[in-house]
Amino acid sequence: MAHCVFMHRSDSIYDDSPAERYQFPPMYLSRAETCVGDWIVYLEPTKVPATRGYFAIARVQQIIPDPKAPGMYLALIEAGSYLDFASHVPFNGTDGPIEAGLLNEHGKLSGRAQAAVRPISSADFNRIIGRGLNDAEPLLPRIGEPEQISGFGEGQQAPYAFEQSRVRVEQFTSRLVRDRAFRRVVLGAYDERCAVTGLKLINGGGRAEVDAAHIVPVEKNGPDAVNNGIALSGTAHWMFDRGLISLSDDLDILVSRQVNDRDSVIGFINKTGKAHAPASTKFRPHPHFLRWHREHCFKA
Repeated sequence: MAHCVFMHRSDSIYDDSPAERYQFPPMYLSRAETCVGDWIVYLEPTKVPATRGYFAIARVQQIIPDPKAPGMYLALIEAGSYLDFASHVPFNGTDGPIEAGLLNEHGKLSGRAQAAVRPISSADFNRIIGRGLNDAEPLLPRIGEPEQISGFGEGQQAPYAFEQSRVRVEQFTSRLVRDRAFRRVVLGAYDERCAVTGLKLINGGGRAEVDAAHIVPVEKNGPDAVNNGIALSGTAHWMFDRGLISLSDDLDILVSRQVNDRDSVIGFINKTGKAHAPASTKFRPHPHFLRWHREHCFKA
């Protein structure tokens, strides 16, 4: 097993869904096969406007021929393994590429940097994830939420913790670590504003009074991906989880007929009738996840 970099862009011509599958041509098969059962890091190319750089990790469960596209292959992602980085990691740092392994013997960027699927050393991988999950300046949680995470305590920086040993990769499975990163990326995408009410409320302690809600719950294999997330105030979150409100693919706010005080709920939601959306289309709720919520949770 080995770590790999998978290059992905949201407007890709390939049938990618980073939290579920990654499609690639046969030229990359032998490389991709080395990472089955191990973790990969996603990279958005530098030529993409407002690139996120290295933006997520996931674990490859298996590789299969694509049943819908002869000659192509799919790297299937292990359910629940995908995680958006709390902080996007640029391709180039102050000392050059974060992937030191891309430099040739003359210290120049090699042609390997253009490969959509490529192996990455444990040292480079650990450096990227350390910076991506660095929570040194987190969005403060609501009162009562855990402030400390094992391995990320005061005075200890995440990059150094992850550099110590490759076995620290097991922290990716920690629900506390994943929830903290998910909250940060979702609240950042929504500017700490509730999607349903449109309100941005910061309490006296500097905490954002808004939750990062999963559209498809974790217990239903919903990924920790920003497009499976939505920023909601406490009341809106409660209603969303119980199927009293939902969203259309175009982000129209849907109100269940089972709501016992419909007029109050209508007065509570955004006056436009549409959810507040992230500025970047990359972060908008994916129709696949919204459809699941309407079909399995919403009380129409």
